[in-house]
Amino acid sequence: MTCLRTHSKSTILDHMHLKCKCHGLSGSCEVKTCWWAQPDFRAIGDYLKDKYDSASEMVVEKHRESRGWVETLRAKYALFKPPTERDLVYYENSPNFCEPNPETGSFGTRDRTCNVTSHGIDGCDLLCCGRGHNTRTEKRKEKCHCIFHWCCYVSCQECVRIYDVHTCK
Repeated sequence: MTCLRTHSKSTILDHMHLKCKCHGLSGSCEVKTCWWAQPDFRAIGDYLKDKYDSASEMVVEKHRESRGWVETLRAKYALFKPPTERDLVYYENSPNFCEPNPETGSFGTRDRTCNVTSHGIDGCDLLCCGRGHNTRTEKRKEKCHCIFHWCCYVSCQECVRIYDVHTCK
């Protein structure tokens, strides 16, 4: 979805917290220095992701007023609670990045390497957009059993390792 308003600045300000440090002998706190600290990046990311997942779909309505044509946004589904000033809203669906699209610059996800054990965005279920994945076995030569010789070189053996590589259909 294409989000209309994000309030990321106010989100960061809302999550600012006071940090203090004591100065003095053995941490006696004779002098205390405090400052406003930014929130943890992960906390802000999780907060914005929750907002994104619960964004409200809107409809653009045009109507005539004394100053001319005016566009306003109305919630598409009246059964849901109307969005507040702090909610994310959108009126256009996001492009489908599963398929190639020269307009958006998306190459699609066919032949992309995916992680078969992950449930995240790199996982085959999500990344392959429900199309499934192929698995092939690759043999790779790698350096192994390396030994550091004093002074000053490293000697290694060459090992062949076998990997399963998963790619989107």
